[in-house]
Amino acid sequence: MNQFGHAFRLAIFGESHGPAVGITLDGVPAGIPLSTEDFEADLARRRGGAAGTTPRSEADRPTILSGLYEGHTTGAPLTILFENNNTHSQDYAGLRDHCRPSHADRVATDKYRGFNDPRGGGHFSARLTVALVAAGVVAKKILPEGISFATRLCAVGAEQCPERFDEVIAAARAEGDSVGGIIETRVEGIGSGWGEPLFDSVEGWMAHLLFAIPAVKGIEFGDGFAVATRRGSENNDLIIDAQGTTATNHAGGVDGGITNGNPIVVRVAMKPTPSIAREQMTFNRASGLVEPLQIRGRHDACVALRGQVVVEAVAAIALAELYLRA
Repeated sequence: MNQFGHAFRLAIFGESHGPAVGITLDGVPAGIPLSTEDFEADLARRRGGAAGTTPRSEADRPTILSGLYEGHTTGAPLTILFENNNTHSQDYAGLRDHCRPSHADRVATDKYRGFNDPRGGGHFSARLTVALVAAGVVAKKILPEGISFATRLCAVGAEQCPERFDEVIAAARAEGDSVGGIIETRVEGIGSGWGEPLFDSVEGWMAHLLFAIPAVKGIEFGDGFAVATRRGSENNDLIIDAQGTTATNHAGGVDGGITNGNPIVVRVAMKPTPSIAREQMTFNRASGLVEPLQIRGRHDACVALRGQVVVEAVAAIALAELYLRA
């Protein structure tokens, strides 16, 4: 559903073109210093307007409705709201029947019997990731000092040279198309022993949350699928000191579902934005025919650009849950 977590619980709400989107966080410890200014740096990383991103411009100023008093968290549920002030709902007229391919339009209509809000993707929109970023800001404050996050774009389409990313994205947009990307987040300072075996492993918990991000289609930890091509002697991370430091980090900082003290490394594959300007032949329920669809609206040519801070936020949320459980 729209809630997740045990010790650090999230409830996300809102639609892309509704009055607002937001999130309620329960389990936030009392006494954490917090202000609306604390959110700005990460929210700025997610905003549109730059080359390759949506031209939809939202101020994304957080309004804290509950759980904060005199600059500190109270221990009560923390509710953070973001108003939607720059919507073009007319761009989505007709998409309930002539659904966008590889989007949630059709399945949402089926699941909710046509009562869902289709404007801008409604509750399925990447607009709701602003709430995940806000939750990530709070999560980072919950985590112990000394933990750091570093996130980068590893690939855009098939291109792995960062100097050429802008060129690849611009070429796709010029052709009315989009392109996917791979994001890597590296977390340092996590000690050994976080997480549980089997069902509540670090990888399992983090992956569950990462798949809540629209456009995420693949996740790997450490060297991921590449480990299947090696022998054990090539892939084993040899332990070189009493603290558990390893000579390599093929495992991405996790053994047996539990952190081993080395950096956690997770990579996420994001699909090309499905809303593209190029004409597509797709089924129209109203006519019963496969017909040309021309999608209007304001969309990212590469959603991975703004997705970087979202992936980082979700990693922080998962780790905050594990930390509060310990």
